[in-house]
Amino acid sequence: MAKLYFKYGAMGSSKTAQALMTRFNYTQKGYNVLLLKSSVDNRFETAFNPQVVSRIGLSADCIKFSSGENLLNLFTKNNYSKKVDVVIVDECQFASKTQVEQLKQISKDIPVLCYGLLTNFKTELFEGSKRLIELADSIDEVKSVCKCGAKATVNARKINGKVTTSGEEILIGAEESYESMCYWCFTKALENSKPKLVDFKAEIKNKHYNYLERE
Repeated sequence: MAKLYFKYGAMGSSKTAQALMTRFNYTQKGYNVLLLKSSVDNRFETAFNPQVVSRIGLSADCIKFSSGENLLNLFTKNNYSKKVDVVIVDECQFASKTQVEQLKQISKDIPVLCYGLLTNFKTELFEGSKRLIELADSIDEVKSVCKCGAKATVNARKINGKVTTSGEEILIGAEESYESMCYWCFTKALENSKPKLVDFKAEIKNKHYNYLERE
């Protein structure tokens, strides 16, 4: 059915794997799928063969789009050479507000399925995800689990093994830079990552007692 779909989840929730499996299901039935991903995500690619790659090993060739590219024009160009039946977008959080609106226009005639993150490492909505929440006809969560067993909702960024909320919004990486957590594990890890304040009064008091003991 011609709709705009948004399927979101925390990192490691198998969003990309689901996007690729959906693509396989459509192509197996003879449909032509236009698989897109943002050029912001430069993992697993070569100059002449951009791919969407999942952590479990699934992959497929795709077409990259830049941050300022008109997706209606991109769709029209590919639809002209061979009729496109379905559009699938991976890492859709990197799309701009305008590009999401263009995907909405495409979904008037064919299904457009978008897979991506909802929030950044500061627990704030990405621009593309925010607009998808506002415009999508169907919104589904791809669930994943925190190490404590609760549902993971936060994409925590780690620098030198410590959780942080400082830095630029976009830092491409995987397990070495991010960990999906529930909100409570995230806040606890963030608190544990803060520098410990030194109790100078206690330090002086201890030094004073140590001095008396030596006397």
